[in-house]
Amino acid sequence: MVDKKKTINKKRTDKNKKKSKQKRVFSNKDEFLKSLPKNTKIIKIPGTPFLWLLILIVLISSIYYMTHGDYTKQIDTSDGITLLKGDTVKRVEITEGTQKVTLNLASDYSKNGQNYGTQVEFFYVSPQGSSVMEAVEKSKLSDGYNSTVPQENPLMSLIGFILPFLIITAIFLFLMNRMGGKNNPMSFGKSRAKLQDENKEKISFSDVAGVDEAVEELGEIKDFLTKPKAFEKLGAKIPKGVLLYGPPGTGKTLLARAVAGEAKVPFYTMSGSDFVEMFVGVGASRVRDLFIQAKQNAPCIIFVDEIDAVGRHRGSGLGGGHDEREQTLNQLLVEMDGFDVNTNIILIAATNRPDILDPALLRPGRFDRQVQVEAPDLKGREAILAVHAKNKPFKKGINLNFVAKRTPGYTGADLANVLNEAALLAARAGKKEIDNEDIDEAIDRVMAGPQKKTLKMNEKEMRNTAYHEGGHALVAAAMNYTDPVTKVTILPRGRALGFTSVMPTEDKYSITRNELLDQLSYAMGGRVAEEVVFHDPSTGASNDIEKATSIARRMVTEFGMTSTLGAVKLGSHSPEPYMGHYNSEKEYSDEVAFEIDKEVRQLIEDAHNQAYDAIMKNRKMLDKLASELLKKETLTEDELVKIFKGIKKSPKRKIWLSAPRRKVSNRPPVKLQRK
Repeated sequence: MVDKKKTINKKRTDKNKKKSKQKRVFSNKDEFLKSLPKNTKIIKIPGTPFLWLLILIVLISSIYYMTHGDYTKQIDTSDGITLLKGDTVKRVEITEGTQKVTLNLASDYSKNGQNYGTQVEFFYVSPQGSSVMEAVEKSKLSDGYNSTVPQENPLMSLIGFILPFLIITAIFLFLMNRMGGKNNPMSFGKSRAKLQDENKEKISFSDVAGVDEAVEELGEIKDFLTKPKAFEKLGAKIPKGVLLYGPPGTGKTLLARAVAGEAKVPFYTMSGSDFVEMFVGVGASRVRDLFIQAKQNAPCIIFVDEIDAVGRHRGSGLGGGHDEREQTLNQLLVEMDGFDVNTNIILIAATNRPDILDPALLRPGRFDRQVQVEAPDLKGREAILAVHAKNKPFKKGINLNFVAKRTPGYTGADLANVLNEAALLAARAGKKEIDNEDIDEAIDRVMAGPQKKTLKMNEKEMRNTAYHEGGHALVAAAMNYTDPVTKVTILPRGRALGFTSVMPTEDKYSITRNELLDQLSYAMGGRVAEEVVFHDPSTGASNDIEKATSIARRMVTEFGMTSTLGAVKLGSHSPEPYMGHYNSEKEYSDEVAFEIDKEVRQLIEDAHNQAYDAIMKNRKMLDKLASELLKKETLTEDELVKIFKGIKKSPKRKIWLSAPRRKVSNRPPVKLQRK
């Protein structure tokens, strides 16, 4: 019985050893190096193919000089003829083709104090051939003479034949090495995905804020990976792919890393551009290799950032597509369709442009879930600021909610940049804590750029800028549907000599017609102030005119906010010929184009007049505002409220009708139930 137990245990041990000796696949060099024992010595062979090519050339040159080594010294032709006429020459060798004559002498030959030894050579030209041969024949040679025709060395002939192929091969291997990014020159067809280091600190959902809906969607993915049997019992299938789409900086990559950190599974990350190379078929090979690695380490997550680089609509572009990219996309579609239901591999991809992705990539069964990751709202911005405020010393009284209100439309990356800039400014000033002044300056830096302290404007330009920015602020305060003015400054930042900040008190997701018209008037306020005060407008209003024209054109062509043209979308806002659907014909007639220009000009003209009326009614307030700006250079919201106290508001506009026959309804809307 004891022997049988020993035999069974021995067999089990042998099986375990065999299992442990099974081939392990490493995704990259770093993973392989980490798997080695600590005391393992690694010998690195330095150099590149060009270094080995240089060594090869030196070796060939050495062989050449060894086989063609000739230590005979050369003398003048006249000296050679003189020696032949004497009696010191023992033997002569004449070489055909090179027209060389080698003389073996009985004693050393010397001239001008230089010893040439007992073997010398000289050369002659064709017309001298007969005289040289006559001298050789008349010379008294004890060992005679010989004429030779040079024969090429077989070894050098072989080397000359092989060397070009060696050089071409070395250059090819060097290019493949650079292209593949691996130490193995032939690994350019292998996946370049990086496997997340298990020893690094992992990100969890607690590190993600402001995107609660996306976290909730991805939380189910974590449950699929950690508890697949609970879903399989109910007949649920694991999603094969999740597409995260939204503006840059909203946290798509962070969400993918958080899913991997929560699920505690291997996490492969790769950029969409890493698949596409110069050679057709390389991208498809990398896709195959990526999924082979993933299946060997399942359950796992594959994250492809900027998937639009490889997943763009097939056949798009003026040239009719791109063979390498389309082959790579085809292979990706096949691999996603070829997933085993129980493989537990999830592909997460991120893009800023879901509209240009191929429809076959977006269908259910490939990317089963499409999660939109947008810029956070007020509550989300405050939560994001709280995450990034960790490990940063803030002065007492810092209100992150106020900071969140001042940063509408900011993404998570923008908010992280604001707090980082504030910390840098505090450190630069030698402070131990971050205060409101640092945060305020950081917001301005992120929004408009760093302050140009070296730019010194003269007093006249400072006054012009003060009236220009004051005109913006005054018209914005005089309108009935604008957001409050929070800051006005005449300190130059970025490309602007000053700026006026108008911030909403809460998040907005749509804009009414009256609000857009007020924006037009507010944009023209700076130009009107220059006209009224100086009677000579400057180029400072060029950007304001550009913005106002853009808003007015969109009101006419996109939003249908004119009664003349009606609620019709006219033209494409951003034509994209690379999508493969480019239409060179105009989408509307010349008559309609004339009406569009006419309506746009009328909207701008009405806004110009409203801004003019507001400034003329409050001219004294404009002068006071300009004086305060010249004194303080920057005015805050509280200071502006005091200045604008008693401002004469512009009259409210008449009710707009899309058509005369559509009368106004006198029935009011239901009352809002405030919480």
